[in-house]
Amino acid sequence: MNFIRKLPIPQDIKAQFPLKTEWVKKREETVEELRKVFRGESDRFVLIIGPCSADNADAVLAYLEKLARVNEQVRDKLLIIPRIYTNKPRTTGEGYKGMLHQPDPASRPDMLRGIIAIRELHRTALADYGFTCADEMLYPENHRYLSDLLAYNAVGARSVENQQHRLTASGLDVPVGMKNPTGGDMQVLMNSVHAAQCAHTFLYRGWEVHSDGNPYAHAILRGYVDYTGKCVSNYHYEDLVRLHGLYGESKLHNPAVIIDTNHANSGKQYLEQIRIAKDVVYSRNHNGDIRSLVKGLMIESYLEDGAQKIGENVFGKSITDPCLGWEKSKELILKIADTLE
Repeated sequence: MNFIRKLPIPQDIKAQFPLKTEWVKKREETVEELRKVFRGESDRFVLIIGPCSADNADAVLAYLEKLARVNEQVRDKLLIIPRIYTNKPRTTGEGYKGMLHQPDPASRPDMLRGIIAIRELHRTALADYGFTCADEMLYPENHRYLSDLLAYNAVGARSVENQQHRLTASGLDVPVGMKNPTGGDMQVLMNSVHAAQCAHTFLYRGWEVHSDGNPYAHAILRGYVDYTGKCVSNYHYEDLVRLHGLYGESKLHNPAVIIDTNHANSGKQYLEQIRIAKDVVYSRNHNGDIRSLVKGLMIESYLEDGAQKIGENVFGKSITDPCLGWEKSKELILKIADTLE
């Protein structure tokens, strides 16, 4: 490999792009609200909602402006955590890898510009709209560039068996969702949650570090792909009952699951997210064990329906997985808030 340049360490980037005291307070308030949900001390239902990938800062902020207005209507029942996903896993290794790599999807990768761009985007979300957001921890060594801004982290289906992801998750101060692996093995999922809840000593960014364990690490069900290549969903009533039983056998802290309404659960049919979200809320309303376990939903949503190729330049339309457009998303958010018991 060719070493291009030495990049600034997170401490230097944080000093260059600092947070105001009121932003720090707002972030901590959001994180504590999330902790209360996962401890079972709050009945608010979590919606981790937003674009599949944060490919365009202006479009993401336009989306957040709309989301902030809806949030005022539902905040008593829902805890909305916007998705600002700045890293994207690629199944084959090819394709757009996110704003961290390419702040301009049509230009060559520029990691320095990317680091600055993702921090500025998350910082603006907090400063202008009061949102402390979620991101995917695709690269554990990069987490600290955003560690003072995020309220939630997700570990993806391709990463959940990786030791460094599990160890890093164990040292974070925010809830971390561990997705079931692409093959759907539930024991692998439970093992990953267990590992993230345990204390560890390990190597991180050139340091020997110790983690105390993350009691808010939890499961995310996102469906899986079977040996024939067919998508299989795992959000149904029976799946949730089974997961509740697995948690009971495991003795893990704060049993919880977030349901991903897209990916293999929807067969990547983005409009199915509406039906899936309603189905999960129905299951939760009709079973006390499921209600205590299911803490929220993860929904892929943007300004425009569907997806486009890079270069088509439709403002607010995904360049990765297809997303629900804004009008459908708004209607779904209000419906969820209205039907929760």
